[in-house]
Amino acid sequence: MKLQMKKVYGILAFSNLLFFSCSTDNLQQPLDNSLPPPEMGDPMPPSTTEYTSGDADFSNFVAVGNSLTAGFSDNALFIDGQTASFPNMMASSFAQAGGGSFSIPFMADNLGGATFNGIPVLGNRLFLSFASGTPLPTLVEGMGTTETGPFNNLGVPGAKSYHLMATGYGNLSGLVAGTANPYYARIASSPNATVIGDAMAQTPTFFSLWIGNNDILSFATSGGIGINQLGNSDPSTYDNNDVTDPILFEQTFNGILQNMTTDGAKGVIANLPNVTSIPNFTTVPYNSIFLDEVTVEQANAAYADYNEGLAQLQTSGEITAEEVALRTISFSADVPNAAVIIDEDLTDLTSFDPALLNIRQATANDLMVLLGFTFIGTLADEWVLTPEEQTIITDATTAFNQTIANAAATYNLAFVDANAFLAELNATGITLDDGTQVTATFGTGGGFSLDGVHPSPRGYALLANKFIEEIEAKYGAILAKVSPEEFKGVYLD
Repeated sequence: MKLQMKKVYGILAFSNLLFFSCSTDNLQQPLDNSLPPPEMGDPMPPSTTEYTSGDADFSNFVAVGNSLTAGFSDNALFIDGQTASFPNMMASSFAQAGGGSFSIPFMADNLGGATFNGIPVLGNRLFLSFASGTPLPTLVEGMGTTETGPFNNLGVPGAKSYHLMATGYGNLSGLVAGTANPYYARIASSPNATVIGDAMAQTPTFFSLWIGNNDILSFATSGGIGINQLGNSDPSTYDNNDVTDPILFEQTFNGILQNMTTDGAKGVIANLPNVTSIPNFTTVPYNSIFLDEVTVEQANAAYADYNEGLAQLQTSGEITAEEVALRTISFSADVPNAAVIIDEDLTDLTSFDPALLNIRQATANDLMVLLGFTFIGTLADEWVLTPEEQTIITDATTAFNQTIANAAATYNLAFVDANAFLAELNATGITLDDGTQVTATFGTGGGFSLDGVHPSPRGYALLANKFIEEIEAKYGAILAKVSPEEFKGVYLD
């Protein structure tokens, strides 16, 4: 299958997306980039409720997964985000029902960056800055450092399902070649260790597993620049943005659980949200280009020959009137105009004229990637998911989620429907006990961080409660709930 590529022409005024009245419920105080790691796993405030573990044993809880498990948010991994990871919240709840300590591989500070051998390998975080007069996501300056060791939270940002059992995934020598992950290299017990091996070495009595998002997400966030590896079960042939074959995912997921349950450990697993519902794809409108009359005249003149070429090929019967209508490009003054994208699923007309590229204007059925706000009048890749690419994502998500649901039944584990949770957050929002409404709206909803992909601390708190509820239902436990009101949605400079 050929590599899918798209480009976009246009102008986006991202600042318009963030004109809002900030609610103090969803904002966090300015950053302190030199905080020491807090004590983790401490019990929640005393309660008159008698908490119990039921049929579960929380004495040694190990969390396995990717960035969602690690507490990644605002485009980075940092102390405050790790503190607000949903496994850490769960561990605090477990502590009141016989749970033990829960160690986290803390970054050194709240910057989020790190170096290996003097080379930056991990990026810094985002925060909202009003320095320009308009709130825009901005990178924290500086460079953090890291420490290593064995930890209960084995969430590895960037990990796909098959990475969890791959030897050498934490080998520093593989960073340049791309065969290793710098986040796992920080904490791997040896160069040839595996994530699952390091998890099992701790003899967990209870575990959480949430994996598979990145098997789809990187394809989506790259705007579909990748291959749908349907039918290819050899991950050594995959590129980073490829969609994992569902059969490979099924084999890998069951292999992970066979290991995790070997010694009788109980656990909780979660399915995958449809990634096209996250703010990264729902924030930037497809028609955000406003032009004056002079620019409109120039733009329409630039596409006149292209439009005429389409009309000529329709006359000769090479393409239909419907495709001509889809591909004809036209701009108007002082109204929202759609961006122009390359769509590889259009009929290839370059054999008739190399200038007749596979381009069209975006429609409401296309999803613009959040970082599209960064381009101004330039030609750029990776800014849109076409309906055909959305179908690839939906089909893979459906297949993966069926595997996860089947595994929950096969291994008798608690099951969290994270897909339904995100759908609720996106459609209606979730009302907290104090009346605060949490939604998936970028920047203001309180459910997602500034990268538009990962939850905010408040979003992670809501997720922690979903996990706790399913654990209670499955194992007859009575556990303390997290108070989402205590967690904020956005960090300000």
